[in-house]
Amino acid sequence: MLVGFDSADDAGVVRLPDGRLLIQTLDFFTPIVDDPYTFGAIAAVNSLSDVYAMGGTPLTAMNILCWPKNQLPVEALQELLRGGADKVHEAGAALVGGHSVTDKELKYGLSVSGIVEEPGLWTNAGARPGDRLVLTSAVGTGIIATAVKRNDCPQDAESASIAQMLQLNDTAMQAGARGVVHACTDITGNGLVGHAWEMAKASGVTVQIRASRVPLLPHARALAAAGHLTAGERSNRRYVGSALRWQGVPADLQSVLVDPQTSGGLLFALPADDAARLVDDGVGVEVGQVVAGPAAVVVAD
Repeated sequence: MLVGFDSADDAGVVRLPDGRLLIQTLDFFTPIVDDPYTFGAIAAVNSLSDVYAMGGTPLTAMNILCWPKNQLPVEALQELLRGGADKVHEAGAALVGGHSVTDKELKYGLSVSGIVEEPGLWTNAGARPGDRLVLTSAVGTGIIATAVKRNDCPQDAESASIAQMLQLNDTAMQAGARGVVHACTDITGNGLVGHAWEMAKASGVTVQIRASRVPLLPHARALAAAGHLTAGERSNRRYVGSALRWQGVPADLQSVLVDPQTSGGLLFALPADDAARLVDDGVGVEVGQVVAGPAAVVVAD
């Protein structure tokens, strides 16, 4: 086993007898949107993302389903599974089955296996002083989803959030693989700050983020200021704890940066030249840097 659970990385990695590396991960959650097909597709993209965050290619996927029997029509189940299957096929992987149980609350996701050659493996533990941080997607999905549930979200914010959550991270992974990547993680439940903290801790460095450079989904700050926050916003702050230092960042922007994400983008730590190439290619935005120092996240305005 090359990667286990000790560094809070995105997936487990083991070496196969032929020298290639097997990537294994799983994820599932309750609906974030009302439409069954869209929920299935988003859940699948979110699960597949962990393989891309390790520099790998998805091979197979298996459904994980908790279904509230007699509460939802069978047509909704068909659409949910079709949405997941379509994204698995878009990723070039094979859907090989799965398992379902009866539950009071709907939950869906995938167990995914992927492959990568050892020189191309990325972890969250390789960030080096001097690296630049490139983020490939905007943040704010948790806040927007909360506002949608409260019927207080502008339509353009909801549409932008859904469109982003439906995007595979394959293009970003392939772009990163054309150069040098020292560390990578995808931005999901622990938010940008929480996953940056995991990278800083695993790498033994200080991560510096410029809040004004972080791409945000439409209306995310305004919705945060209006109080559309999740429980994950508070737990993510506690998770990083005293290792998180704010420098002149307004409260509403702080909330967006710790907001738990669904199917977020990749956060790369890589040399300056490779970071500039990704930015020039339109793959991401440079949002900070890595410096020597104790494991910490410093977020400045």
